[in-house]
Amino acid sequence: MGSCKVPYSVLLLCFFVGSLLVPQCLSIGDDANQTAFLLVNASEALGRPIPETLFGIFFEEINHAGAGGLWAELVSNRGFEAGGPDIPSNIDPWSIIGDEDSSLTLSTDRSSCFEHNKVALRMEVLCDTEGTNICPAGGVGIYNPGFWGMNIEKGKKYKVVLYVRSSGAINVSVSLTGPNGLETLATHDIIASFRDVATWTKMEVVLEANASNPNSRLQLTTTRKGVIWFDQVSAMPMETYKGHGFRSDLVDMLADLKPKFIRFPGGCFVEGEWLRNAFRWKATIGPWEERPGHFGDVWMYWTDDGLGYFEFLQLSEDLGALPVWVFNSGISHNDQVNTSNVMPFVQEALDSIEFARGYPNSTWGSIRAAMGHPEPFDLRHVALGNEDCGKKNYRGNYVKFYNAIKKAYPDIKIITNCNRFSQKLDHPADFYDYHVYKTAKDMFSLAHLFDLASRNGAKAFVSEYAVTRKHAGKGNLLAALAEAAFLIGIEQNSDIVRMACYARLFVNDNDRRWSPDAIVFNSSQLYGTPSYWAQHFFRESSSATVLHSTLLTNTSTSLIASAIMWNNTDDGKSYLRIKIVNFWNNTVNLKISVDGLEPNSIQLSGSNKTELTSGNLMDENSFKEPKKVNPNQNPLENAGKDMDVVLLPYSLTAFDLLKGSSNIRTARTDSFSRSSF
Repeated sequence: MGSCKVPYSVLLLCFFVGSLLVPQCLSIGDDANQTAFLLVNASEALGRPIPETLFGIFFEEINHAGAGGLWAELVSNRGFEAGGPDIPSNIDPWSIIGDEDSSLTLSTDRSSCFEHNKVALRMEVLCDTEGTNICPAGGVGIYNPGFWGMNIEKGKKYKVVLYVRSSGAINVSVSLTGPNGLETLATHDIIASFRDVATWTKMEVVLEANASNPNSRLQLTTTRKGVIWFDQVSAMPMETYKGHGFRSDLVDMLADLKPKFIRFPGGCFVEGEWLRNAFRWKATIGPWEERPGHFGDVWMYWTDDGLGYFEFLQLSEDLGALPVWVFNSGISHNDQVNTSNVMPFVQEALDSIEFARGYPNSTWGSIRAAMGHPEPFDLRHVALGNEDCGKKNYRGNYVKFYNAIKKAYPDIKIITNCNRFSQKLDHPADFYDYHVYKTAKDMFSLAHLFDLASRNGAKAFVSEYAVTRKHAGKGNLLAALAEAAFLIGIEQNSDIVRMACYARLFVNDNDRRWSPDAIVFNSSQLYGTPSYWAQHFFRESSSATVLHSTLLTNTSTSLIASAIMWNNTDDGKSYLRIKIVNFWNNTVNLKISVDGLEPNSIQLSGSNKTELTSGNLMDENSFKEPKKVNPNQNPLENAGKDMDVVLLPYSLTAFDLLKGSSNIRTARTDSFSRSSF
């Protein structure tokens, strides 16, 4: 495609004059409908700073995201508490090794040494090393397959902790084996006299694997007759993210998104179907052995709460992200506390803030310090409940929380569930929560959602967004492109939308209770969906400068673009990034013109083009093809102030133009034209 040798700004003027004059200005080939123009104004008068917290992540305990996922504990139901405090308790997935009729019998009782989780496993071994009932050569006992298999890797070490009590001396083999128990990957014998195990005793062993198997299990076996009680049996890899108990490969995926905040621990998980099963932060702190765990009755599985409030705060710090703490407002899906009786819940919230921020000699800050973190965590945001605005007592409860928190912590930013789009807020708030789940077509159209929103009052926190429903699949290119268009709209309106995050973050492929999700994993594998990779295009947006841009096309309304100026903290270089979604089944020839730059300020070497697209709009990634839909980066050969570029059908494209020593200045002001589209 050729063009007249005139500035692109003149071409834009010609475009406005009308299609009859277009041939006099440029030759556009046979199909004028596939040509568009983008003018980026990089002058300081039109630049606006993007909030440092714009894009983050949202973690919810759903799809076994934490238990058996982000939290690296390998044992499922480690305390035999999954059935609750009553006995007999459900010990699933623990299973028997040996003949239950002749070799051993299993039962549960409430004899544990831990006050808040009294259930223990009682194993009576009927066979012996001699006599008429001789135990099998490999012994009898119990095994735990973990969360659909334990990933054991050759050469790596695993710490096994268990509490033991016995009616006599013991000789117990602690082993990591293959799925059928025939292949031993690592083993250690615990030999102790009756005196050593007459009362509950903590045992620790470190096992080094001599082979790998992603579907392994933990075994506790013996050939000695007698009664043994087990409780709080844990197996953790010695290597975790920064040594804090998180599965490293999953956290690496999060770190690669460069999130500026983490919203946790839910979602509906915070509310519970019933208040008795809601997340209670005080039950999730302190030594892991003493945490009672609870049944998450929304997503219908047990969590031992090894991943608790403290661990979420620690993860936020490890990722350099701000915690956004969501607590229960006295409301579940099916019951709620009257406002006149909600003060105990308010005090729980105040205590939780003190735990995070209090001095190490304060009541709750001292407990944090005892857990190894004397310095306060940087907690600045709290959310009161989740999707509860329509509940009878929410507003009354909210005001009680708001007043108490602001009195004790005036700087804390408080997020209400009530959406200011649907009705005017009748209570004070720093942010209002906005959740949006749509089809791809509807999500694309919402790129303009906040264009005309009021700039006064509470700011927006888009804490859950995703393409779901029709054509979303398990996460495909179509969904990712529509979400990217929506995020461009958020980026352009970041004076009112101050924070945004995708939902849901993780799914264990063996337990899909929500789909699609950003990151899919099993015991040993993981991959990002196209939606995950689309978020990569926005990971430099927080703290960048959004520039005024004008997109012109004489036919298609399926293009959305934005431009930012951002600094690479790794190498200190500055880039102008132009992002464009082509939500159309045709190739588009785009002419880009950047005004406000000094001559030769764009460097050819170091400028890149990154594309997210695929051969089929419905393409998904998988364990077999983890990067079927994946960003593809190449040098931008024609980088400059004026460029002719090609946008592939159904694609997300980013052009990163490396700036030279001739820098532009951008105003750090909230004044910004929202006529970018």
